[in-house]
Amino acid sequence: MGNEVKCTVRVGKDVSEGTVLLETSEILFRGGFRLKIPFASIKSVKAVDGELRFETADGLAVFELGPRAEKWCEKILHPKSRIEKIGVKPGAKISVFGNFAADFFEEVKPLAGSLTRDKVRAECDLVFLAADSLKGLSSVAKIRKSMKGATGLWIVYPKGQESITENDVIAAGRKTGLKDVKVVGFSRTHTALKFVVPLDRR
Repeated sequence: MGNEVKCTVRVGKDVSEGTVLLETSEILFRGGFRLKIPFASIKSVKAVDGELRFETADGLAVFELGPRAEKWCEKILHPKSRIEKIGVKPGAKISVFGNFAADFFEEVKPLAGSLTRDKVRAECDLVFLAADSLKGLSSVAKIRKSMKGATGLWIVYPKGQESITENDVIAAGRKTGLKDVKVVGFSRTHTALKFVVPLDRR
């Protein structure tokens, strides 16, 4: 959300308008042609006069982004860590549902004031739900009942799967009265969507 815009892209002699999406580890373009530039393949990237310019092994790719060019360049050159993106602050009270990779717990535990499994503790700051299928979303209603105040719910689901899509995740959250407010790349294989209780219902 906020990292997808319409713009004009130039690659060699090819020019096209379309939609560009800034992901965690790559930039994607869909228009008169498709383009995928993994950050690992970039020789250099810079923002000049509203243009985001990538130098790759295949040549120069120019994205006419206007004021966003410098911001996107900064994000690519100095990406936020996963912990920063999902907003885990020192002393945070965290609850976790489902199966997460060990590296997630290694990142969270040193910061967390408390970490509980399969239960939303009192005054919880963030809840993480791993949902690898539609069945995994069945816990959303139960979690919602325990969410109070500004507690945030992150639903983490696999990318590019037909068994569970972004629309499925959004629908599951909204069905319980939650509002989707942020999406981030959680890992190379998973996306995370954040939900909160609307202000007028807290």
